[in-house]
Amino acid sequence: MSIDRSLKVKGALSRHRNVLSRAERIDQLKDEERWAEGDSVFALPKVAHRKSHAGQKAKEAPAKEAAPEVAAGTGPAEAEQKKAEKQDVGRAKMDRK
Repeated sequence: MSIDRSLKVKGALSRHRNVLSRAERIDQLKDEERWAEGDSVFALPKVAHRKSHAGQKAKEAPAKEAAPEVAAGTGPAEAEQKKAEKQDVGRAKMDRK
């Protein structure tokens, strides 16, 4: 039985796969210079196949937030004070309701 074409995923083969085919393993071993022509294709050594991550933007975001405080000439003490004031204003609004 076949799957309806509306249910097929277009990029199904382009995603990360954990298991490599024998040909893909041999190609990777050739790139690492761990396999030579004439070697047996059976009992191949393990090949590390890691999923690559694009980048971690979460670590860059706190650095960007800290930069405006320094640029404005305010120190960490003033920033903490402003943060505390905002929390107090928020609590006051909740008390009125």
